[in-house]
Amino acid sequence: MVIASGSERRALVVEDDEDIRSLIEFTLSTQGFEVTAVDTGTAAVEAVRTFDPDLITLDLGLPGIDGIETCRRIRELTEAYVVMITARTDQIDRLLGLETGADDFMSKPFDAHELKARVNAMFRRPRRPSAAVPAPAPAPAVQAESTSSHEVLRHGVLRVDVDGRRAFKEDQELALTRTEFDLLTELMRSPARVWSRETLLRSVWGTEWSSDTHLVEVHVGNLRRKLGETKDAKFVRTVRGVGYRMESPGA
Repeated sequence: MVIASGSERRALVVEDDEDIRSLIEFTLSTQGFEVTAVDTGTAAVEAVRTFDPDLITLDLGLPGIDGIETCRRIRELTEAYVVMITARTDQIDRLLGLETGADDFMSKPFDAHELKARVNAMFRRPRRPSAAVPAPAPAPAVQAESTSSHEVLRHGVLRVDVDGRRAFKEDQELALTRTEFDLLTELMRSPARVWSRETLLRSVWGTEWSSDTHLVEVHVGNLRRKLGETKDAKFVRTVRGVGYRMESPGA
């Protein structure tokens, strides 16, 4: 089923429960999305190829291939925002979902207003011009460059083309999700700053739900793996009891 709204934004609803599927379709269509819906993981992967959505809501307990495997396959095809929705409450499910590329996680039953709020927050993530806090002498240095069309941030061997939405380690491009890219960019804008999890939730996810700090923790972990951190080469340092800041590689 497709609900046309005339909007350029597209949403794919992947849900096998007809009542919940209809609720999500209606909720997103009232936000101006062109919505299409499927009820299996296999159909979702095919829909991503043909429909090219900006947002995907994904049920974890799908028949056939489940939501975790569907998310893995989807992430090979798109950088669309993915919100996983599940009736299960196991923490391992939440972590697996986030580690396979989901941007957010909601439990059934959910409130349509909360879904709207979370979607709105994702789509208004700030793309601010560089406004880094001046760093004291011992702080790691990040250079911001401006060309005619791109803002570029540098941190040691890391380089982020902000407007082009591309990140590199040395000359190797990093395969970051939208959320991982936004998180790295935010950290690099003010490298000397210690970012609390709550502050990152507001600035990257655009949410005030303090209970969602696990989103930050999991995505930082995913980002660290993709940066190829080792014991002797850290790019993101945990400040115990506070949050995170950028670190000089090898420090």
